[in-house]
Amino acid sequence: MLVRIAASLYWLSRYVERADYVARLVQVAGHMSAVRPDAELGSEWRSALVAAGVEEAFSETHAFSEAAAIDYLAFDPENPSSIVSCIETARRNARAVRTALTTEMWEAINGTWLELSMRRHAARSSDDLIRFLDWVKERAGLFQGIYAGTMLRMDGFHFTRLGQFLERADNTARLLDVKYHVQLPSVNDVGGVIDHYQWLAILRVVAARRAYRVLFKGVVEPRHVAELLILRPEFPRSLRYCYEHLASHLDQIKGQDANRSAEAKRLANQLHVQLRYAHIDTIMSGGLHEFLSDVVERNDVLGREIARAHLF
Repeated sequence: MLVRIAASLYWLSRYVERADYVARLVQVAGHMSAVRPDAELGSEWRSALVAAGVEEAFSETHAFSEAAAIDYLAFDPENPSSIVSCIETARRNARAVRTALTTEMWEAINGTWLELSMRRHAARSSDDLIRFLDWVKERAGLFQGIYAGTMLRMDGFHFTRLGQFLERADNTARLLDVKYHVQLPSVNDVGGVIDHYQWLAILRVVAARRAYRVLFKGVVEPRHVAELLILRPEFPRSLRYCYEHLASHLDQIKGQDANRSAEAKRLANQLHVQLRYAHIDTIMSGGLHEFLSDVVERNDVLGREIARAHLF
């Protein structure tokens, strides 16, 4: 496969997944904010900017407010990770490799891009914003379902999968880490009603409430939420699930240079094995934030190694 085609498929998939993530991130910040009437102003939205990795860029050009944070995360074309920018970049990558896509894949991503202009200008009230974010998640899910159901299981499919699961692993770690950055009104609120509903908000936004009830019967507990999103192989957004598939798809790419691709494979398999044999109590006692920060850093290194190995 040509490097140009492989790279475009990889980044197309990453940006679709990122648009989905930012939509979920804005939703979780909104849900958390709704249950904290007396909390420090804007803590949830500051945490969302941190989790999106754009806090520094935002502070350089914007005075902080909830409205400014939402606009920057969702609509600002100057933010390369905003929802609008992600969809536009995904469509550019799709157009560059139009002949490598199935007809249904192209229609899904191009249709999303065409509808974006109308949607973005309508999403100004709270209710319209909610509908816009739900639409983004639906369109991302549509594209992912279409390519999973129509692409030949050849190198193009494997590169598309690599982009999706690498981005999803990074996003899952960042989304779970939002809770670390959100300040509770007081120390006494740890384990209280507000704390409970914030953890519930994370489950709700990643569509994991039913999965949680099936695997962990009873009330929502931070330890179990973390276990679901980090270690459970049954849940398709967990870190373990992502790295298991990353390792598998790296192995299935044909014609790789064995020496050049060895490091990427080693890193993916190392992360998968570590998560496969990890215990949530050990992770929690060592510091959940520290663990997630390490995962984000190692995921970034893995991304660079995949790019280097395949000459992106």
